[in-house]
Amino acid sequence: MAKDPGRVLIFDTTLRDGEQSPGASLNLEEKLAIAHQLARLGVDVIEAGFPFASQGDFAAVQKIAEQVGGDDGPIICGLARASKADIKACSDAIAPAPKKRIHTFIATSDIHLEHKLRKSRKDVLQIVPDMVNYARSLAEDVEFSCEDAARSDPEFLYEIINVAISAGASTINIPDTVGYTTPSEFGDLIKGINEKVPNINDAVLSVHGHNDLGLAVANFLEAVKNGARQLECTINGIGERAGNAALEELVMALHVRRRFYNPFFNRHPNSPTPLTGVRTEEITKTSRLVSNLTGMVVQPNKAIVGANAFAHESGIHQDGVLKNRLTYEIVDARTVGLLDNKISLGKLSGRSAVRARLEELGYDLSREDLNEAFLRFKDLADRKREITDRDLEAIVSEQVMQPEARFQLHLVQVSCGTALKPTATVTLADQDGREQTTVALGTGPVDAVCKALNALAGVPNELIEFSVKSVTEGIDALGEVTIRLRSDGQIFSGHSADTDVVVAAAQAYVNALNRLVSSEKLGSIHPQRDVVKANL
Repeated sequence: MAKDPGRVLIFDTTLRDGEQSPGASLNLEEKLAIAHQLARLGVDVIEAGFPFASQGDFAAVQKIAEQVGGDDGPIICGLARASKADIKACSDAIAPAPKKRIHTFIATSDIHLEHKLRKSRKDVLQIVPDMVNYARSLAEDVEFSCEDAARSDPEFLYEIINVAISAGASTINIPDTVGYTTPSEFGDLIKGINEKVPNINDAVLSVHGHNDLGLAVANFLEAVKNGARQLECTINGIGERAGNAALEELVMALHVRRRFYNPFFNRHPNSPTPLTGVRTEEITKTSRLVSNLTGMVVQPNKAIVGANAFAHESGIHQDGVLKNRLTYEIVDARTVGLLDNKISLGKLSGRSAVRARLEELGYDLSREDLNEAFLRFKDLADRKREITDRDLEAIVSEQVMQPEARFQLHLVQVSCGTALKPTATVTLADQDGREQTTVALGTGPVDAVCKALNALAGVPNELIEFSVKSVTEGIDALGEVTIRLRSDGQIFSGHSADTDVVVAAAQAYVNALNRLVSSEKLGSIHPQRDVVKANL
C-alpha cells in the first residue's frame, strides 16, 4: 500500500476499543448489527475485536468477517498483541473476509517497558520484526502499532517503525494511548516520523488517540496536516476512560473545512473531491444504533450527533436562522442524515412495512426476532398514536438485541404516593420457567423494584447508574432507561424502553443482570493491560 492513498482512511474501532467502555459489552447479534451499519456508513476498516481475548470475541470477529467483509466492503481487522498465539488467533478469526488485516502492537514508551512489559528497548527491537514477519506470513495486510507512542522517545520510535516496515507492515499506527499529547506536539511527532524514518513511504501512517484531555479530534486533525492518512476512531467517541476521537466529528470537520485541508493533500482549495469515503448521511443513524445497543447515552451538547447540535434557543440565533440558516449553522442537518423521521406506521401496519423500515434503519433481523419486534410494535401502537424511527430503534434494542436470558421479567407492580411507602411486587422466571415472586419496600418505586429483583436473582452487584429519558416528544412517549451494575470490578449495562418508566426500569435491570451472569469473565483478557509473558 502506498504511503498516501490520496484521502483519509477511516479505521473504525467501535467494536474493539469502543466496547472497552465500562458497561458497553456487546453480544454477537449487536456486534453484527453495528458492523453492517458501519459498512453502510462507508468506513474503510472495521476493527471487529480482539480474537484471543475470549471465545466470544473470536466468534464475533469470525462472524463479522463472514457476513460483513465482502469484496466491496470494508477491510475486517482483528487486534493481536505481539505474540504468536494472539496473531494466530487473529488470523483464524478474520480468515473468511476477502479483505482482512492483522493489527499487532507492543508498547514502546519507557514507562510501559519498565513497569508493564519489564523488557528493554533491545528486547522490543527483536520482538517487533519477528512478530510482524509472522503476521505477514498469515495475512498480506499487516498493521503495527507502537503503544503509548506519544510518550515514547522519538528516536526509538523511528528505529521501531523502520524495522516494522522492513518486516512487512503496510500501516504504521501512532497511538496517543493515554490522551496525553497536544495538537502541536502530535503534529511534530508525525512530521518527524515522515522525515526521519527511511522507508516510511512504504506504509500508510495512522493515528489512534484517547480523549482524556478533550484534545483527541484536534490532535488527529493536526496529524492529518502533517501526513497521517488513516484515523482510528469510534462512533460517538466511546472507548476506554474518556473515550476515543469521535468518527463523526473528524469526518464532518474534514467535510465542512475541506477548502482548508485540501492543500495538505496537494489539491486545489476548491476541489470538490471528498477527503473521506464516509457516507455522511448515515452518521445520525449509526450514532443512534451504537447508543441504543451499548446503552451509552449521547450527551445533548455532543457535536454533530447530540440532541441539541442543531437546536437554537437564543432569540437572536432563531431570528438569524429563519432569515438564512448559514448565519448560525455550518452543517446542514440533512448532511448527517438528521431528517423529520415520523413515519406512517400504526396499529394497522403490516409485518412487511415494519421489516422494511427496520432494514432501512440498519437492522437485519431473523424471522424469530422480527416476529418478536413486530409484537412489540403492535403493543406500542395500541398505546401510542404516532410511531417514529426512534420508537422502532428502542423496540429493537430493548426487545431483540439482549443477551441470552437467564432471568425473565413476568410481572412488576408498584404502589406509591404521598401517603404510601413505595412497594414493589415482582415475579421473575428462570431458564426452566420456574417463577418466584417477592415484595420489597424502597425509597421510591424504582428502588423498590430493584431491591425485589436483587432478592430474587441472588446475584451480588452494586447499582452505580440509573438514567431515564424520553425517546420522543409527547405525553405518550417511550421512556428509555439505562441501568449500570458493578460486580467484581466489571460494569454491566441494561437498556429498555416502555411507556411506563417503572416497567422500563425493571426490564433494564433484568437485562443488566442477564449480561452479568452470562459474561465470560473467566478467560477474557484486556489487550492493553494483560501482558504476554511467553510464546513470543
